[in-house]
Amino acid sequence: MSKTNFEDFLSAMNALKEAGKNFVAVTLVKQVGSSPQDVGARALVSSDGLEYGTVGGGKVENRAIQEAKKMIADKTRYQYADWNLQKDIGMTCGGVVGFFFELFEKEHPFHVAVFGAGHIAQEFIPLLLKLDCKVTCFDSRPEWINRLPSSPKLTTLCTENLAEQVAKLPARSFVAIMTMGHGTDLPILIETMKQRERFSYVGNIGSDLKYLRLKKDLQQAGISEDTIQQFHCPMGENFGGNSPIEIAFSIVAQLLKTKDQIFAKTETLA
Repeated sequence: MSKTNFEDFLSAMNALKEAGKNFVAVTLVKQVGSSPQDVGARALVSSDGLEYGTVGGGKVENRAIQEAKKMIADKTRYQYADWNLQKDIGMTCGGVVGFFFELFEKEHPFHVAVFGAGHIAQEFIPLLLKLDCKVTCFDSRPEWINRLPSSPKLTTLCTENLAEQVAKLPARSFVAIMTMGHGTDLPILIETMKQRERFSYVGNIGSDLKYLRLKKDLQQAGISEDTIQQFHCPMGENFGGNSPIEIAFSIVAQLLKTKDQIFAKTETLA
């Protein structure tokens, strides 16, 4: 592989990492007899299929892609495969090839679910996108969703059924609720608190007075006192003013603080 091609390969790897995708690097490391590619040929495969490069095309590449997808599903870290192209792959050429497969995946997925795309979210989400995380934003208003920046790290969903999305969130998500007001925040918060053990963080935008109102509503919804203690309102660290950008900075700081505490504890237990 030439220097230019290798630089392209590394760029493609970095793009997949930034997009938060798990992927497998496939390298042709052995060639005996006739084969479609030379030793050193590389490809990158995600669960969506071939993302970059080639290790031969046709049947042999399809087999390599299927092996890589299985590794992603099974979380297999490394694998070596030795194939006779005629006997194992069904090709007319009689060569033998060896492939080395290596899985790349995020050890600590940092996913932030933002309910609401209003003024604070418009400042909050661009800050999150500068971090190593994936963001999902939900809102019922397309005009606000459409104002958000385009990024491979960001997924948006315009829906009226915001509370129904809670059950679909990945485990260990950080949940930030900042919709149009109390009436739209509350159903989301109730559903989130019913599943509190699934999430790394739950926060609701608001004031001390709003916290008292939310606490009473959660009690009436049957949420236990212990669980009610496990959400942040006001959301964010205690610094800055009331402008959307300063509130956004304070929330990002609280999420990072919580994330570091959780991941440090996880590494200690490991």
